[in-house]
Amino acid sequence: MKNIITKSIITKDIAIRNNGNRVAIIPIFVPHAGCPHDCVFCNQRRITAHSEASTLEEIHKIVDRNLTTIHAKNHAKEDIHTEIAFFGGSFTAIDVAEQEQYLGIAKELKAVGKIDGIRISTRPDCIDDVVIARLKSYDVDLVELGAQSFDDDVLIASNRGHSTSDVACAMKRLKAAGFQTGLQLMVGLPGDTKAKSIESARRAAALSPDVARIYPVVVLKDTALADQMCDGRYIPWAELEMVDTVKEMYKILTESGANVIRVGLKSTDNIRNDSESVLSDYHPAFFELVLSEIALETMIRVFDAQNRDE
Repeated sequence: MKNIITKSIITKDIAIRNNGNRVAIIPIFVPHAGCPHDCVFCNQRRITAHSEASTLEEIHKIVDRNLTTIHAKNHAKEDIHTEIAFFGGSFTAIDVAEQEQYLGIAKELKAVGKIDGIRISTRPDCIDDVVIARLKSYDVDLVELGAQSFDDDVLIASNRGHSTSDVACAMKRLKAAGFQTGLQLMVGLPGDTKAKSIESARRAAALSPDVARIYPVVVLKDTALADQMCDGRYIPWAELEMVDTVKEMYKILTESGANVIRVGLKSTDNIRNDSESVLSDYHPAFFELVLSEIALETMIRVFDAQNRDE
């Protein structure tokens, strides 16, 4: 159990609505655990800003600590739907015995009413009938898939190791089994373009995910992408281009009914304070930049309409 890494934080997902209730997610990070490929962009230890291992017993303490914070911050009368989430690695690809230990704790916490839901994050090519049966038996509610792109050339250049058809197949299986689903997309990967990213959003929307996340590529130190950038094989997108592209993707996904629960890589102590860890543009409030552009578009549209009516 040495690979599991936990992070005792309350994410911004507390503002997400789930059947009328707010949602608070207690994340348990499992960096690189189960990952069969080293994607060119990935350095999970920098992303999670955590390197100490945590025992299974400590998960109970982490949940209790987070629940105390959640309840202290929730002064309103409305209910909060609290979920434990296994993020960071490819959860369904780790050792089955380890999966069952983690899920067993989560199921126990859910059974006694400490949490309301369980979600995991994994790869689309690590979903099959056996995996689905296991997740159902442990009462998992939502499965997020790291699709990243719906362009096979981009996936190959990023060393993802799966295809776009794997994503569609996994989503179909998960939905048929009754799971809520999520898709994660990345923007600005090797070989990516604005047109490809927007098409990825359209194809993701067509699969009707319940939730979605959009991550602009941030080049982190100690990754293959950093090496490609240093020798000129990869050129990061400019911030304005990234914002403009993500803005269109966000509109496509939200208009399709998907709940976009994160836009932009979450700020951590490592990324925020260690300038050497990030080699490309990084904005800790990237989502606000996107929302500002959308708000500006809306104001211009309203202003133009008023002028036409005069």
